[in-house]
Amino acid sequence: MALAQAHEVCGVFTQPDRKAGRGRLLTPSPVKAWAQARDLAVFQPANFRNEEAVHSLAELRVDALVVVAYGLLLPPVVLSLPRLGCFNIHASLLPRWRGAAPIQRAIFAGDAQTGITIMRMEAGLDTGPVLARAVLDIGPRDTSGTLHAVLARLGARLMCQTLDLLVRGEVRETPQPDSGITYAAKIDKAEAEIRWSGTAVHIDRQVRAFDPRPVAQTHWQGQQLRVWQAEVLRTDGAGAEPGLVLTHSDAGVDVACGQGMLRITQLQLPGRTRASAAELLRARSLAGARLGDA
Repeated sequence: MALAQAHEVCGVFTQPDRKAGRGRLLTPSPVKAWAQARDLAVFQPANFRNEEAVHSLAELRVDALVVVAYGLLLPPVVLSLPRLGCFNIHASLLPRWRGAAPIQRAIFAGDAQTGITIMRMEAGLDTGPVLARAVLDIGPRDTSGTLHAVLARLGARLMCQTLDLLVRGEVRETPQPDSGITYAAKIDKAEAEIRWSGTAVHIDRQVRAFDPRPVAQTHWQGQQLRVWQAEVLRTDGAGAEPGLVLTHSDAGVDVACGQGMLRITQLQLPGRTRASAAELLRARSLAGARLGDA
């Protein structure tokens, strides 16, 4: 982690181990694995409502607490412990997209830009004053996965710079404006179901927003088809029933939408790995198919 290269990390708090994989085995988070490999103290409280968790943090006597994608609101007693304060690396340009899924929501909404905000934490959800921010353009083919990777590196650099300024007393804190507030609700798997009556532009955003998870999906002949990659071919009316496969070739599967046409270029059948349209079509024909039929 970037912080450990420039500052002393005296302890790591992360979520409890979760069941994962086909065997549903308890699996540590990547943060825990990283910390244990470096012999750092690791704490995994379910929450901070018990005195033991708060006491563990207090004993570390930290100067600053840095939080990123922790998934829990910190109570006032925790926020008051560090000498310099608690700071969150948030993957949006606050106050737009406060909450759990800012990257996915920005893509799904068609935002032109996103970025990183370094914020002093308060009791509210992502409401604290801004210490630093960096802007990043969202490209037409960006997915949540590609943006997450870039934003992670950007956030690490910006947090290190901000900590250095904090130590020197050179940080200016700016309250968030009261206008432009939006909330990035946690992604529900039901949102991944493609509604072909929508526009091609909307469905393209859906596919990119939900890559790598939960992955946009549709149905054909009772099977679930996961749609990994697609592109807009037309934005005006396709002149056919939404969900109808108009043409298919090695280039992709062209599907009529409520407005426009979408080309699916990468799919996944149940029990199979993701594959290009060309690979899938060698085994299955989608001629005349209507997607979206359960």
